[in-house]
Amino acid sequence: SCSENLLEEITELNLDRALSPTDLTAQVVDRTNVRLNWKKVSNADSYVIEIFDNAEFSGTAAKSIEGVTYEELPYTVEGLFGETLFSVRVGAVGENLKNSKWITTTFETGIEQIFNEFDPETLTEESATLHWPAGEVATGVVLMPGEIQHVVTSADVAAGATTITGLSSDVTYTATLMNGNKRRGELTFTTLLGGEGVTKVTANDNLATMIAAAADGAVFAIEPGTYVINDKIEINKNISVRGYKPHKKPVIQGAIFRVTKNAALSLRAFSLDGTGGLSDQIVVYNEDLDNPYGAFLMQNCEVKNYVKGIFYVNKKARIPSVTFTNNLIHDIECNEGDFIDFRKGIADEFTFVDNTVYNSAAARDLFRMDAGGSDNFGSVESKITITQNTFYNTINNNGKRYLYIRLANNSISFTKNLIVASEGYYANQ
Repeated sequence: SCSENLLEEITELNLDRALSPTDLTAQVVDRTNVRLNWKKVSNADSYVIEIFDNAEFSGTAAKSIEGVTYEELPYTVEGLFGETLFSVRVGAVGENLKNSKWITTTFETGIEQIFNEFDPETLTEESATLHWPAGEVATGVVLMPGEIQHVVTSADVAAGATTITGLSSDVTYTATLMNGNKRRGELTFTTLLGGEGVTKVTANDNLATMIAAAADGAVFAIEPGTYVINDKIEINKNISVRGYKPHKKPVIQGAIFRVTKNAALSLRAFSLDGTGGLSDQIVVYNEDLDNPYGAFLMQNCEVKNYVKGIFYVNKKARIPSVTFTNNLIHDIECNEGDFIDFRKGIADEFTFVDNTVYNSAAARDLFRMDAGGSDNFGSVESKITITQNTFYNTINNNGKRYLYIRLANNSISFTKNLIVASEGYYANQ
């Protein structure tokens, strides 16, 4: 420290090569794109990106991009193959300098999704047409269930569409578009209802008359249109009434379903409109019976403009299963009746899931199950499941309840429900 032979102080760093970037990150976005980011290099003017489908960075790069500036970060590289483990390297470029050494990392893309939105108009009872951008390469489609293998031709690739035939009716298929062993897209569709035992109904037919004349176990496929009933339909045998094209729901106006003789009833994929009909509930159990009725199902329906409610059991009636799922229910006044209304009957299992209910039950209870059901069927423990529903503007009376359950034996699961704009309270029973 006392020597006078001092070294010359270094005040700047002169390098012949750009410094390497640091902290390189690669985040997969939208399945087949990658968002890259790194820390700035002081002597770099721009950066170069190279992406390979192997760890050795050998062969031709899948993507090579030059002239990327720091201001462009994070930088997104688009259009990579799906389900592929990629290696990426980034180098810095400076004026009159050698390029920096590479910094590297890896990432794996997800399953591609190049299918266009499914067009339900292409559906039949035995076929469906799938679309994707014209020219995008594919070799086949795999459908489940059944592991059906459908070959995609060069003409299909050019058109960006393929039609699959030989399917079964009323089956929900998952279709996976393949390019060799790589998946390029996935979608789900359900073929139309048809086949033996299914009766087509058009707007020119009298639905009530057809149900009255039907055999036990009959299935009715309702074509799009409006069916004005404005009357009671007696269900005295096992009956299924379904919309033929779920994306074009037929409208059944003013129908009241009166269930007797241990019948089962299934209502699916159509609109029930009470406008102009009788002042009553949609489904009414109408006969005292010691033996159980069949199961009840309402699924994927729109229900509106009924006066008293949607489900009424004021008879000695035991129903093993009552299920409401994926319905849109609104403007049910509930005048002289509750929304779901068991007085003397009981359900072994009552399930209300994935429904949206709004502008309904202004001054009444929503789910009512009186002690009369237990009086008539003392051995039954009713299992009540109400989950994943939205209730908006239901019950505008602060003395009414969502759960008015007075059965002697019951279990209740009320979970993941959204209640908005309501004066009612949860329960006091």
